[in-house]
Amino acid sequence: MTDEITQFDYQHAIIADDGSETARIVGAFFDVGVDLLAFSAFLAGAGKLQLDFIARDPDMLETVARKLALRLSGRKSGFLITGQNQPVAVADALSRLAKQGIPVTSVQSITAGAGRYGALVWVKPEDVSAASKTLGSTTSHDAVDEASEESFPASDAPAGSISRIA
Repeated sequence: MTDEITQFDYQHAIIADDGSETARIVGAFFDVGVDLLAFSAFLAGAGKLQLDFIARDPDMLETVARKLALRLSGRKSGFLITGQNQPVAVADALSRLAKQGIPVTSVQSITAGAGRYGALVWVKPEDVSAASKTLGSTTSHDAVDEASEESFPASDAPAGSISRIA
């Protein structure tokens, strides 16, 4: 299977590191159907966490965040790469960017099981357009034809999305 490269919008929030706030926020997003393609949390100073949200529908993420009184950053972009797990899968995309002189600011890659992998790649905001062209990416919030028989039912999470375990 050919790798799929999708440009995404992401936003982050800085919250107090109190041990339960992350679970409350992420749980609330899942409860109302925010489809997170990826999520990460890490220390952002004494007593603070940074939560990064990559949502299939960034507008929905913002709407729900406002209802939660969660202050999100402005939108930034990155790339989600998925495909068959092979030793050169991520290296190929990174090599193409390097050949075009586009520096990568961050990469996370993980195996997804069943011979699949996923990677998140970030570049500087001024390099997003050139990186998108170099990688031949699509956007994460391309319209879904809900009338199509190929579209997933609204109650089912699409393949590759995060599901909440109750």
